[in-house]
Amino acid sequence: MIDDNVLNAVSSGSSHAPHDVLGLHEDPDAAGRWLVRARRPLATSVTAVFADGVRAPLAHLRYGIWEGGYAGDPLPYEIVATYGDGPDFVADDPYRHVPVLGELDLHLIREGRHEQLWRVLGARVIDHGGTAGTSFTVWAPDAQAVRVAGDFNDWDGQGHAMRSMGASGVWELFVPGLGAGTVYKFEILTPDGRWILKADPMARYAEVPPATASVVTTSTYEWEDDAWIARRGSRTPLDGPMSVYEVHLGSWRPGLGYRDAADALIDYVGGHGFTHVEFLPLAEHPFGGSWGYQVTGYYAPTSRFGHPDDLRYLIDRLHGAGIGVIMDWVPGHFPKDAFALARFDGRPLYEHPDPRRGEHKDWGTLIFDYGRNEVRNFLVANALYWFEEFHVDGLRVDAVASMLYLDYSREPGEWEPNIHGGRENLEAIRFLQEVNATAYKRYPGIAMIAEESTSFAGVTAPTSAGGLGFGFKWNMGWMNDSLVYISRDPMYRAHHEGELSFSFVYAFSENYVLPISHDEVVHGKGSLFARMPGDHWQKLANMRLFYAYMWGHPGKQLLFMGQEFGQMSEWSESRALDWWLLDQPTHAQLAQFVAELNRVYREQSALWSRERDGAAFSRIGGPGWNPDTSSFVRRDNHGNTVVVVCNFAGAPQDDFELDLPEAGRWEEILNTDALAYGGSGVGNLGAVHTDAAGRARLTLPPLGALWLRHRAG
Repeated sequence: MIDDNVLNAVSSGSSHAPHDVLGLHEDPDAAGRWLVRARRPLATSVTAVFADGVRAPLAHLRYGIWEGGYAGDPLPYEIVATYGDGPDFVADDPYRHVPVLGELDLHLIREGRHEQLWRVLGARVIDHGGTAGTSFTVWAPDAQAVRVAGDFNDWDGQGHAMRSMGASGVWELFVPGLGAGTVYKFEILTPDGRWILKADPMARYAEVPPATASVVTTSTYEWEDDAWIARRGSRTPLDGPMSVYEVHLGSWRPGLGYRDAADALIDYVGGHGFTHVEFLPLAEHPFGGSWGYQVTGYYAPTSRFGHPDDLRYLIDRLHGAGIGVIMDWVPGHFPKDAFALARFDGRPLYEHPDPRRGEHKDWGTLIFDYGRNEVRNFLVANALYWFEEFHVDGLRVDAVASMLYLDYSREPGEWEPNIHGGRENLEAIRFLQEVNATAYKRYPGIAMIAEESTSFAGVTAPTSAGGLGFGFKWNMGWMNDSLVYISRDPMYRAHHEGELSFSFVYAFSENYVLPISHDEVVHGKGSLFARMPGDHWQKLANMRLFYAYMWGHPGKQLLFMGQEFGQMSEWSESRALDWWLLDQPTHAQLAQFVAELNRVYREQSALWSRERDGAAFSRIGGPGWNPDTSSFVRRDNHGNTVVVVCNFAGAPQDDFELDLPEAGRWEEILNTDALAYGGSGVGNLGAVHTDAAGRARLTLPPLGALWLRHRAG
């Protein structure tokens, strides 16, 4: 006899061990005989039909649970149920199947060391013991019971209760016959007795927002970028050209999905000479106005733009065109939406239970519990997932500063010191070190990029030396100082030269990316064009000057979409860029200039091949100091030298004396004031000659920059 409470729990789908009752079990009272139990409420008769054709009638016990005997080999079987005058309902029994997960998987999950977590958790279409179906697995250690609800059972999960896999906190159920396209969520019985409905944290596809359910998916995509991946693995991004075009896909050209955008992005980004595209977060998020920075589906590319295979197609095509792909990644916080990660099993699980460490009050979001093995594993594996499954070339890690400090955006008394009494979040630091070290170990040639705005030491130092192990760090100090400087009226710039030159002091303290990102053209800041002083011509001249200075400065470059043609209005995710500006000759000329800037930059290895070497850079001047100008030298290892000369004054400077690093002939390889770019045509007729000591007399264009390359002989 089965205990009445146990039978009732199995019938209601609230048992933590439904397989202990349901399915095929040895009859304890008769050797060689088996008992079959199935849950079929309201049925008038139930029969188990085995693979050898034997039919075993089942008798009703209680609460819709049926039982019958079978004398034979433990073969696969189906359950045939009759309901009144309706047709028979025939189905394979989920509860006859052994667990899909093995002990090694469960051990690695507990230890936080399962680097391919997506291959064991979530919803996976598999062949299990010769039966096709979907394996559902979820981590919910505080749940009393978990069941799967979806369109396949009319969103009533009572008949699809999952079994607990013990101390791992994982729950599992294999459902025969289910395949790609099945829509589902997990019903979780919380410790306080409430049923809550949650999307799958490991779902690889989701419904199109505002719908929030998870979708079973498979990939049939066949990659064609083997050559790209091989080349990537043989190179170090730091030692190559990197000019990044940052894109918010939804507003770049509204209406284009992943697949539709491929040709347009390749033509545009390639035509303008950028080496990489960086996408604002494409993981699933419920609120479009968050730009993707409030993630609810870390393993699911947003379905707004198509199927995950469509994103694979886009990335593959970009690789085929020689364009790298960087993805924005947000492990620093997640939103409080009730259907997602927040209080996932009724208690804090993914978030830190102490609100002093688990909540971002300013952002209205929650903070991951980086000290918990399974949570850290969830995030580390997620980073690897984007490299493995989508072949991205880099992750830009959002809001790293908020992760590093326990007192980030908190008043005294609102934060708890670490075990040493300090303000550093030691668990988050260890997580960042682990994700960086693991990603670089598994995927050579990729780039891990930190958006980090403080003076935290060693962001790009190797983890073996105690650093965080990032490949690059966004240079937020350079961004702030240089934008303040370039926004000033040229009349007053001479008094603020330090805003421009201070970045040279620390330019080699980390491996930097110079970002003019989406954050600089929103929230009332206006566009980059709008921040420039002067009339329309002067604004565009300032932009060309600023870009030439930026591309010449040590560090890689990132430019947010629209700034390449002088977007005049502030960016909004709800509308397209002002593409009509490209019909205006002056804005089209700015875009042409950016394309030429990227072309020349990529050709000149002196501008990118020795980014970590301070000896490859030096500032230069002449007999008199001019605070309106900035001149510096970049060198490579092959004797190539490029000099960058910037005139931030509003008037040309004739007979400007400059001591160049080598005597002889210097070729003017870039002039931001060229007529072709909308400039006034002031320059040096393509060449500069020095005296025997290396001193040259230059003509500097107004609000203009020159790039000079030494020509031997």
